[in-house]
Amino acid sequence: MKPNLAKGTRDFTADEVVKRKYIIQILQKNFELFGFQPLETPSFENLSTLTGKYGEEGDRLIFKILNSGDYASKAKEEDWNSRNSQKLTAQISDKALRYDLTVPFARFVAMNHGQLTFPYKRYQIQPVWRADRPQKGRFREFYQCDADVVGSESLWQEVELIQLYFKSFSELKVPVYIHINNRKILSGLAEFAGISEQLIDFTVALDKLDKIGREGVIKELREKGIPDFAIEKVSFLFETNRPSEETLQLLKTHFEGIETGIEGVEELEFVIQQCKNLGIADQLVFDITLARGLDYYTGAIFEVKAQQVEMGSVGGGGRYNNLTEVFGVKNIPGIGISFGLDRIYLVMQELHLFPENTVSKVQFLFTNYGEKETTEAIKVMAKLRNKNISCELYPDNAKLKRQFAYAEKKGIPNIIFYGEQEIKEGKISMKNMETGEQNTLTLNEFYDKFSVSFF
Repeated sequence: MKPNLAKGTRDFTADEVVKRKYIIQILQKNFELFGFQPLETPSFENLSTLTGKYGEEGDRLIFKILNSGDYASKAKEEDWNSRNSQKLTAQISDKALRYDLTVPFARFVAMNHGQLTFPYKRYQIQPVWRADRPQKGRFREFYQCDADVVGSESLWQEVELIQLYFKSFSELKVPVYIHINNRKILSGLAEFAGISEQLIDFTVALDKLDKIGREGVIKELREKGIPDFAIEKVSFLFETNRPSEETLQLLKTHFEGIETGIEGVEELEFVIQQCKNLGIADQLVFDITLARGLDYYTGAIFEVKAQQVEMGSVGGGGRYNNLTEVFGVKNIPGIGISFGLDRIYLVMQELHLFPENTVSKVQFLFTNYGEKETTEAIKVMAKLRNKNISCELYPDNAKLKRQFAYAEKKGIPNIIFYGEQEIKEGKISMKNMETGEQNTLTLNEFYDKFSVSFF
């Protein structure tokens, strides 16, 4: 059978792995600069932990894991015959691959809240899985890089996380806009339109405005049973060119007597003002149509979009004050953001933003002249490695032409000749593959020269 990859997954070459590590190192450094501590959780969770947290659409995209052994033995025959997938799933699967890092984090906090110091700040860099339709920038297995704070309702956390976003993307040299909204504003709009009981349908459709346009959103709202009079009341949302200040003032007028909506506007104004005070508001965009499809957000919501390239969001997050409550632990508010490693990589690749020295190369290839000479060469290589200088031995006593070709294909800049004559004279010969220059040095000269150059 011809080997192939599962759809939505990828292999990563050495070049790709090193570049991904470059991104991760910058993010990890900044997470720790802002006081976040590392955490790792299992790749799979109990299915009951994940379901019901992401909305109907999200639940469909969770990868379920079949129970061990004869998973079909406990399934009811009538459910098999009727192909009732909802009932069957509960009978043949009780675990699933994690969909994101936030819900497992909330589960961790709920289990360990008695031992944690609040506000508790954690970062997590691990893969997640979604049974989504693969396309450019969208995979079924991908990494998330999350930073979350739980145990504080302070709006300064929103300001800090926006700073973290801008600092990290600035160091990666990725130009971005951070779109911001507040779920309380969306709840207020639903109340204003008289469709509070259809809040989820309303926000899911509104979130698609930039993809399907005004008419597409109106069509979807009607399909969800939202009446025309309600659509007319919120039609001002489709005027995307209105300045943010005007939109906020308009919202205050509409929200007269709607406490949740007013609260959302005031929270948003505070965050925007503090970002102005910090001088980081120019790339901050108030986007009233931003809803983010996850049900657990309750306050500020963020979406980060790269400039100069069509890629969708490269990060997102928001406040989720009630998430641990579903695990039996109340009164632990939280807020978090996520960096999309895979999309950030694609953006940086497309815009040629990776530094040339990102890829680490082997500095020296030691030629193989046979067992006796290689025994001595290994001793020299051990000393180089102790000085953090990378080197490699060609494993076979092959023709030099073949060994040269190997160094050239791997991009190894220097070939070392340490044969019988060099060993006898206590010297070492080296050829630079780029310039063709060849030098012979004593062993001491060789060590002195490269312990400075490469350490």
